[in-house]
Amino acid sequence: MARKRKTEKSVEKVRGVASVEAARDWLASRGIEDIECVVPDQAGVARGKMMPVQKFLDGPTMTMPSSIFTQTIAGDWPEDDDQFQYDRADRDMHLEPDFSTLAVVPWEIDPTAQVIHDAYHADGRPVEIAPRQVLRRIVGLYENRGWVPVVAPEIEFYLVQPNKDPDYPLQPPAGRSGRPESARQSYSIAAVNEFDELFDDIYRFSEAQDLEIDTLIHEEGAAQMEINLRHGHPLVLADQVFQFKRTIREAALRHDMYATFMAKPMSSEPGSAMHIHQSVNDIATGRNIFSDREGAPTEEFFSFIGGSQKYLPAVICMLAPYVNSYRRLVRSASAPVNTMWGYDNRTVGLRVPMSSPAARRVENRIPSSDANPYLAIAASLACGYLGMVEGLTCSDPVETGANDDEIVLPRGLLEAVALFEDCPELVEIFGKGFVTTYRAIKQAEFETFMQVISPWEREYLLLNV
Repeated sequence: MARKRKTEKSVEKVRGVASVEAARDWLASRGIEDIECVVPDQAGVARGKMMPVQKFLDGPTMTMPSSIFTQTIAGDWPEDDDQFQYDRADRDMHLEPDFSTLAVVPWEIDPTAQVIHDAYHADGRPVEIAPRQVLRRIVGLYENRGWVPVVAPEIEFYLVQPNKDPDYPLQPPAGRSGRPESARQSYSIAAVNEFDELFDDIYRFSEAQDLEIDTLIHEEGAAQMEINLRHGHPLVLADQVFQFKRTIREAALRHDMYATFMAKPMSSEPGSAMHIHQSVNDIATGRNIFSDREGAPTEEFFSFIGGSQKYLPAVICMLAPYVNSYRRLVRSASAPVNTMWGYDNRTVGLRVPMSSPAARRVENRIPSSDANPYLAIAASLACGYLGMVEGLTCSDPVETGANDDEIVLPRGLLEAVALFEDCPELVEIFGKGFVTTYRAIKQAEFETFMQVISPWEREYLLLNV
């Protein structure tokens, strides 16, 4: 059973305006003193600057070094190679605020607001490797065909005890009973209630930012939760996931816990996913093109699935972006290891939930929760788009369990990025600049990982080889 409610305290909806003039009034009416100017990087980390409101309103266009989009999760930069060329001058890029994302920062003591920015070159061109611009590029392909994609993400995460030494395994936190979970508690209301005060803060912070939670449930793992968002435009929902992650982390810290979106934070527990529900509407009519006027599935619906089946293995590096992500993709687990599809079947990579014809959609169950939401949504939609424009067909739906079958997805990060770079259809629609940059970042992250000696190596090699 899911928990679906509002907090007891009514909070005014205070999200988004249309112009800098409206922003000036919005900020003044709320007594905002500081503003966080943020941009999501390749990992989905918030980069940016904080400044006084008056400086933000009166100053010139904000700039930041372009290198923030080539930085690894470890804070390093890739080396140059034949394809990827690092800008050694580290030129500035211009950041333009998207005032529709203007919102308060409810956990700050002083009155503070936040606004997400878009990145542009000095000549006005979008920075093609910026994740928000990457998603815009894919949505633009749909719009050129008279379509608009609709998505609804579901984000899983774990609550864990504070862990200040990375050599020690993570542990579930104690709830209000004083005891950590010791058994699987899927959909348990009592297990959610263990963290009532934390979730009250999450709901309160979300309402203050006008972020809409559809449902909150307890997932399979110990202190593993899932938040479902309402459906909407891909860029809007990617922004919400980006802000939700930060919101949940901040709320957890207030209660002496960590919230982690690692794909596989504990070896004995299930991994965490970011399922993406997808449909496509006709711009002119608003009709879901996955259903015809009689309510039957259309050719576009089956082609969307066909494109997902063909191309998802080649974009897995954006759906499972770290070495840890591939620990989640194992047989006989809650994570899919295939690109099969089926009606209301949770063991396949592509599930079609039971719904009315107007709500017919495809749920991509492959992405992990550590994925950058802008890139994961862009990658998933790109596969379906290619299927529709190429007129691909899909396999027959699977009616039985499928996650004991052969693993057809890449088994590691290097294999995944090689598939991405070697797919000409994907290189064309994502742009060679982004593909080579993303590949270089992931290769650099893998090299950093290889410098760490794991407990497995000490356990089995120290005295045996």
